[in-house]
Amino acid sequence: MTIEWRYTVEQDLGILSVAGFLGPDAVHRFAGAVGWVVGRGTGPVIVDLTGLRGWSAQGQLAITDAARRLVEAGRGLELAAIPADGSLVPGGDCPPIPVHADLPGALAAHETRHGEPPEGRHEWRTTGWRAGDGSDG
Repeated sequence: MTIEWRYTVEQDLGILSVAGFLGPDAVHRFAGAVGWVVGRGTGPVIVDLTGLRGWSAQGQLAITDAARRLVEAGRGLELAAIPADGSLVPGGDCPPIPVHADLPGALAAHETRHGEPPEGRHEWRTTGWRAGDGSDG
């Protein structure tokens, strides 16, 4: 089983939405999505896990690796809606990863810290992502 992803850039904020199961078979695809994210946009990235059905230990490591890659690129990583079956336990060398209960909460926290909501939008997604409905679930 693999994952599907969608990446949206809104000015200084990126949102990487991930659906499926982030397990050993999906880690490579997730790393590719993060590479796509690193090359596009600026500012912090919220990884929206609303559509994620679960993650394995390898999936959690992929998240912490993504945080490191983004910090190296001068960007931060935040999580929204982590799976209920576990919590993220990053290693001691991992940058801080803020965790929000859901995407609206993450967006509200970002607006509180940075002022006006971002304008302008660009979106990329895997072909399996449901297009046009605006939902993440």
